[in-house]
Amino acid sequence: MYKKTDMIKKISSYILISFVIFVTIVALLAVWDIIDIEDVMSKALTSMFILFVSAVITLFIFAVVIKDGNVNKN
Repeated sequence: MYKKTDMIKKISSYILISFVIFVTIVALLAVWDIIDIEDVMSKALTSMFILFVSAVITLFIFAVVIKDGNVNKN
């Protein structure tokens, strides 16, 4: 059985992978002049940055706070 943190890491990585695929598709469509990239790309990159920062903070909390709590119990 997976630990809770392993499952959260997997879910976070799948979400980030899906956003990378989305940005790649948008970039390819922009290269071929199918869509206008100015607004879409800036919003997509801003969204990815926000998700990245929140994932880093969440993983830090799990790694430091929860891990320290388990060490003190033993």
